[in-house]
Amino acid sequence: MLSPIQEYVEQLHSRYASSNEGHVADYIPELSKADPRWFGICIATRDGHVYEVGDTRQTFTIQSISKALVYGLALEDRGEEHVLSRIGVEPSGEAFNAISLREGSGAPFNPMINAGAIATAGQILKKDGRNRIERIMEYLSGFAGRNLAINQEVYQSESRTGHRNRAIGWLLRNFGILDEDPDETLETYFQQCSAEVTCRDLALMGATLANQGVQPLTRRRAIPSEYVDNVLGVMATCGMYDWSGEWIYRVGLPAKSGVGGGILAVLPGQLGIGIFSPPLDKQGNSDRGIKVCMDLSRELALHMLNPTATPLSSVRLAYHGGEVVSRRRLPPQARELLRINGDMIQVMELQGGLTFTTIEPVIRHATELGASCKHIIFDLRAVVNANSVSLILLANLGTRLATRGVNVLFCHPGRLMAALRTVGIAEKEIFTTLDAALEECEDSLLLEVTGASWRPHAPLSLKSCSLFRNCTGSDISFLEQELPRRQYASEQTIISAGDMAAEMLVLVSGNVEVQIRVDQETRKRIDVLTAGMTVGEMAFLDGSARSADVVALEPVECVVISKAWFDGLNERNPALKITLLQEMTHEIASRLRQANLSISAFHRSA
Repeated sequence: MLSPIQEYVEQLHSRYASSNEGHVADYIPELSKADPRWFGICIATRDGHVYEVGDTRQTFTIQSISKALVYGLALEDRGEEHVLSRIGVEPSGEAFNAISLREGSGAPFNPMINAGAIATAGQILKKDGRNRIERIMEYLSGFAGRNLAINQEVYQSESRTGHRNRAIGWLLRNFGILDEDPDETLETYFQQCSAEVTCRDLALMGATLANQGVQPLTRRRAIPSEYVDNVLGVMATCGMYDWSGEWIYRVGLPAKSGVGGGILAVLPGQLGIGIFSPPLDKQGNSDRGIKVCMDLSRELALHMLNPTATPLSSVRLAYHGGEVVSRRRLPPQARELLRINGDMIQVMELQGGLTFTTIEPVIRHATELGASCKHIIFDLRAVVNANSVSLILLANLGTRLATRGVNVLFCHPGRLMAALRTVGIAEKEIFTTLDAALEECEDSLLLEVTGASWRPHAPLSLKSCSLFRNCTGSDISFLEQELPRRQYASEQTIISAGDMAAEMLVLVSGNVEVQIRVDQETRKRIDVLTAGMTVGEMAFLDGSARSADVVALEPVECVVISKAWFDGLNERNPALKITLLQEMTHEIASRLRQANLSISAFHRSA
């Protein structure tokens, strides 16, 4: 089934495919060879999903689009203060190749015109044994998520005909904007403009900026997050040459165009757009590209100043501890207490960028919850970035709620770990996984409700184990005489995935972890079983192979029930077998009910 978004993009492409307005750039001879019929549209979301139509895989040279991205590398190399002392950020209102320098200082007005871009190339450092263009190409490749190459024919053509740019370079040297003779810097600039990209690359570069500098497909950081706003700022004010004001008025997206026919646009926090169509308008922007972006902005409400273009809430999901529990199997009584009192544990999964405006409703809601609950967990796994104000507010929330007896925890901190510690959130309040945070809250809640820990301090009697709880005294005596016991050391594998189930175990002391193998080296925890519970009963009942590994978390003692012994109860003690089967059925039904509760919570929150 065709996605409605893909269908819309194809309709938009069809709308302008026959347009013949504009002219292919010919002041660089190699650019004149582009086919004016080439036309591609691509949209990439922040998580890397791509919608594309037309000539999105056709290579062309990036040209001036590189200016915005390389500006970010200059900021990273030299720092904002140094770069601003050499290159301004004010719109010039002039053509891209204008000799536009500030009177007195000789500084270019902004990094998007040629003078500013040449000055920017001169700020890139040579380091780690690499020259400027090698570092620039690696940097641009990080945005695209693939290795980019230089079109040597276009580079040579630009170098042979770039007399005006050479004049600009020497003027910059005269004013001390460039620290050395400009020849190498100019060749670096010509080469960076000659990097080959596709329309799809442009969309993913935009999505990288929308994703606060992390490339959506590779998940690698292409630019430090603190410089993303600087790059988007100059794109918004200066990226479309002397049409920048009307662009931001009509389209409302930070963008950069190139005379190769490309346009890169960004909806911060959400998506990137790439357009490719070589015929240019009189300002040097892709004629079809301008029209497409105007329609996209208007028809999909993408203008960055449109409130509907911004996520309304930082809360992705919200649920409580009676609906979603940790991946461990608790004794029936403890499980029932959590079901009844689970709303005392509240979980909020946050998303996107955390700023004052996005975190304020979260703080308000958490404050209200604090009047009726005991634990609040903030899951940060879907948070892209968080400024210091938002984290300080969360830290202050925790301090204030603590005075009311409410425990605030954080999980999945990722790269926010250091920032959370900086604002005063204690290490004991930060957990690597939601499961670990839920366990902490569940243990605390059960202790608060019952006044005692649910964890047994000594090996359990058979009567205290869930499988045998409805057995008679004579049945218990029979079981104690018949069933052997077995011990396992900490970290010893009790059950291996793939083995046939010849027995099941009943834990009388210790805890075990159920794991599935993700790959040869990685295992994922899916359950924790505690004293009083059965291990391996599913495969035992249906005769299938073991589906997971079971590993002792500490020294474990268990009662062993063999398949042969269990089958023999048909003749020796059928009433006992019925009792045991009823208890197994009850346990499986209880787990299914909890799974349904969790699924319902996720659907309702979504």
